Amino acid sequence: MTINLTFILIGLTLLVSYQAFNNRDMKYKLAFHPASIAEFGEWHRFLTSGFVHNDWGHLILNMYVFYLFGNALEPVFTQYVFDPLIGRLVFLFFYLSAIIVADIPTFFKYKNNSAYSSVGASGATSALVMAYILFAPWDWFIFPPLPGIVFAVGYIWYSSHMSRRGGDMIAHEAHLWGAVYGVAFMIAVAGIFKPELLDLFLARLLEGPKMPRF
Repeated sequence: MTINLTFILIGLTLLVSYQAFNNRDMKYKLAFHPASIAEFGEWHRFLTSGFVHNDWGHLILNMYVFYLFGNALEPVFTQYVFDPLIGRLVFLFFYLSAIIVADIPTFFKYKNNSAYSSVGASGATSALVMAYILFAPWDWFIFPPLPGIVFAVGYIWYSSHMSRRGGDMIAHEAHLWGAVYGVAFMIAVAGIFKPELLDLFLARLLEGPKMPRF
């Protein structure tokens, strides 16, 4: 029996998020709240916040993105770069560490602001999307209808711009640093364990634009 970690993580996130929808105290205790981390050492919030969401729309969007790009990337780890066991462990580490790393800059920015908190797996899903784009930089996204590399540049620019501007209650810092982490992690894995992937990334980038196929 093949174990699909993407489905397991999606199922766990759905379960925890659904319970938190009906339990405000649970949602608060699991949310990313930099002030509580700084004052009380509640470090678990770096990770647990990735399994809680604001509402069904937020949850479904993140899990749909996770489903698409997690299923595309998990076989890379389990069938191409590593053996199935090690590959699953590395993929699991990638996803969980992306949740944590994406929130580190936010922690330092808001650790003295008790009014700030956030939830969601957006940092991790951003990491997955950007890691995937290294393999298919010119494949077209259905929405927005752009080549992957154009979407990546625009996404990073927009997240950076909005993180500086602020004011809309969206964790743009997590989106930005999750995206950066996804690229850095995938390049590091390729460089250490499968150097020929670096040649593949470059070759795919140099192929140039493709006609969209929706």
